[in-house]
Amino acid sequence: MIRIGIYGYGNLGRGVEKAVKKNKDMELVAVFTRRDPKSLVIDTPTAKVVNINDVLNYKDKIDVMVICGGSATDLPEMTPALAKNFNVIDSFDTHANVPSHYNNVNNSAEVTKHVAIISVGWDPGMFSLNRCIMSAVLPDGKDYTFWGKGVSQGHSDAIRRIKGVIDARQYTCPVEKALEEVRSGKNPELTTREKHTRLCYVVAKEGADLARIEKEIKEMPNYFADYDTTVNFISLEELKKNHSGIPHGGFVIRSGKTSDGVNHIVEYSLKLDSNPEFTGSILVTYARALKRMYDRSDYGCKTVFDVAPKDLSKESYIDLLKHTL
Repeated sequence: MIRIGIYGYGNLGRGVEKAVKKNKDMELVAVFTRRDPKSLVIDTPTAKVVNINDVLNYKDKIDVMVICGGSATDLPEMTPALAKNFNVIDSFDTHANVPSHYNNVNNSAEVTKHVAIISVGWDPGMFSLNRCIMSAVLPDGKDYTFWGKGVSQGHSDAIRRIKGVIDARQYTCPVEKALEEVRSGKNPELTTREKHTRLCYVVAKEGADLARIEKEIKEMPNYFADYDTTVNFISLEELKKNHSGIPHGGFVIRSGKTSDGVNHIVEYSLKLDSNPEFTGSILVTYARALKRMYDRSDYGCKTVFDVAPKDLSKESYIDLLKHTL
């Protein structure tokens, strides 16, 4: 059995817990939380709820620690710190900062002979694999990635970190005109702003400076500054009524040609009822691969590019050859 720890028990943490239950070669050992452990009820009766300050007591009791924090402020600190004592996996999704996050985590994991896999999810993650493979298959072409319409957990979390914000949901919305042009094979040159818009629903504290909050959102680098962003201030009741779900999805498209006049369009798409549950399933799948890499002493920081597909599967290699290849 692969012994799993969950560090953080928000939407993503609960998604990871559901995924562990679907995999018979895994067991949830403990959930680590900032909250009072007595106040937290989880869905796994056999697992412990532990304050994060006591995490080192579980150093030899957990094979893989799944870190379920936000990319804005949590994961840049949590992942390198925990990688000193645990094998870890995270879903860091600030694309521009992946190289620096990789270096910081690698410096911790390699020295202490642990394995860390970062930026695991559907983007970065599954979409990254598709971009890598199809750009190699069709070198004469262009990649296009569209997200949504759906709730971005990372962007919603970034808004919630702003002073005066109680809660928020952020929807990423593809620009339909741009999507149609790509699917038609026109290979348009598209700026970041031309591909997506961002729609925010924000619950602010009474008396909060709404103009300041809106300005901070729209000017936030790596999140909103490069997009046409609409900010709507609503009540908590309206947020719970109309924006309680966390759907998402998107498309990765490679448009290219193999010779003059011979064109190809490859599209990989996702339509998700629950962004955190699907992301949790990917994290748990890669946790299995991480344990196998650790058993081979393949230490250091990794990404989805480093993981062999056979290490993801519960099936034996022979069964994969028989039934999947």
